[in-house]
Amino acid sequence: MDNKTRIGLLTGCSLLACGAVLVPAFAATADRPDAPRDAYTRTELYFGTDRPGGGPAVTDQEFQAFLDNQVTPQFPDGLTVQEGRGQYRDRFGVIERERSYQVVLVYPRGTAAAADTSIEAIRRQYDSSFQQESVGRVDEPVRASFG
Repeated sequence: MDNKTRIGLLTGCSLLACGAVLVPAFAATADRPDAPRDAYTRTELYFGTDRPGGGPAVTDQEFQAFLDNQVTPQFPDGLTVQEGRGQYRDRFGVIERERSYQVVLVYPRGTAAAADTSIEAIRRQYDSSFQQESVGRVDEPVRASFG
């Protein structure tokens, strides 16, 4: 795989530490306005940790194992994980608040069809494994440079 398509492993901490930048399509960066950027898709996935019916929440260890076994094999070039607090309206109309994880994937736009298949399998697996109603997903086109 050439350097244009290789995405270095990014974590929440290293993203800030190394100063990696993801920019919206056609935006320029102040430090390298003429740097070439390639067409990528950025997908954000939102994983809740509370289980319906008051069961035990998904632990950090369980989520890490899910990442290691289900997500990383599909996106070995890198991803970013951030912890957060989220809320949503459940199927009964109740506002639920919970600890959550945001996983950010950035992949070449030309691989979007294969990535979509993998992402949907990841969402179904998490729903099934941890009795979730859904895993949120947001996609957007971006121009990015990893070099």
